[in-house]
Amino acid sequence: MSNNASSPSANLSPPPSEPPIDKTFYTWTTLFKAMLGTATQSEIKSYNDAYDTLHIESQCRRCESNRDWLFAYSPIIRFLRKECDALGGYIGPENVRCRNCTGKQRGGFDPQYGILLCANTEMKRGRLEETMAHEMVHAYDSLRWKFDGGDVRHAACTEIRASMLSGECRFMRQFWGEGNYRFVKAFQTCVRNRAALSVLKRPQVKSRAEADKVVNSVWESCFNDTRPFDEIYK
Repeated sequence: MSNNASSPSANLSPPPSEPPIDKTFYTWTTLFKAMLGTATQSEIKSYNDAYDTLHIESQCRRCESNRDWLFAYSPIIRFLRKECDALGGYIGPENVRCRNCTGKQRGGFDPQYGILLCANTEMKRGRLEETMAHEMVHAYDSLRWKFDGGDVRHAACTEIRASMLSGECRFMRQFWGEGNYRFVKAFQTCVRNRAALSVLKRPQVKSRAEADKVVNSVWESCFNDTRPFDEIYK
């Protein structure tokens, strides 16, 4: 699932109502401690949780505004929407929902729920476009192959394709955004790593070595399958 934490069988139920927040951690003191590196992990988590709770409405509004813009003007999002429609599915604002998420996930896909966008982690339109494209590749694959969500080989294949086709592993994104300065096979390394991290989140996969083995078992066929694109888009 990589940092996107997405899979066709993800549990994407709407989050439960938030408990009353402890504003003790939402202070300038805690912020400065975090900037200086003296805050504990517990303090940082409490600060971030309080921030997200206090700003949930504005974060979701910004996410929804960017989502609607991408549906209207992004070539890759418009194309993937059209391809999902051609397979008898529907991906639109009604089932692409902005929510605040816990953990480090950026989004998720479920055949029944639709697409989840994590409003508290996706603030820039370019990043949101990558996440939407990633999840829409999952939607396309689910419609095209009727993937078995419990089959880790199916999961590995769609994760390879989503990381490959969404643009999240393109060289300049890795160079400037992730600090990955390798020139040789950097793209393939990124796709493999993201797919393995996603597979590792499956309960039946017990180790990174096992996740890598699953990814390697489907790599050749899935990495070379760029449908619905003629070639890698980004």
